[in-house]
Amino acid sequence: MGLVKFVAWVLVNALGIAVAAWLFDGISFDGATSGQAEIEDKILPLLGVALIFSLVTAWVAPVVKLLSLPLVILTLGLFLFVVNAAMFLLTGWLADKFDIPFHVEGFWTALGASIVITIVTWLVEAVTDTEVRG
Repeated sequence: MGLVKFVAWVLVNALGIAVAAWLFDGISFDGATSGQAEIEDKILPLLGVALIFSLVTAWVAPVVKLLSLPLVILTLGLFLFVVNAAMFLLTGWLADKFDIPFHVEGFWTALGASIVITIVTWLVEAVTDTEVRG
């Protein structure tokens, strides 16, 4: 994957995470809650979380999907939702370890967020007529 495509992927993931944080109370960034101060407080953490999420989905997710292949087949692919939610929870945990003020509360919130991020990615790809996923 080229550098330009990777940066585009991180930015699309940032957009998806921002939409998910806006939709779900269980996803949050610390800092101001309105106006210009909110944007200033949250843009760098958002980009950091998007970078972590992109790396997790590029390196960890394929291994987990391969190891869980029997469950994926048994559930006709539905177990992939669980894997995606786990990757988002892992992202939240790693963000905490890097002192990024990002929080994900619970599996169901992570599941909803992973679905939102997927939908946002599909929409961006449809509008731009390019594939940005890694």
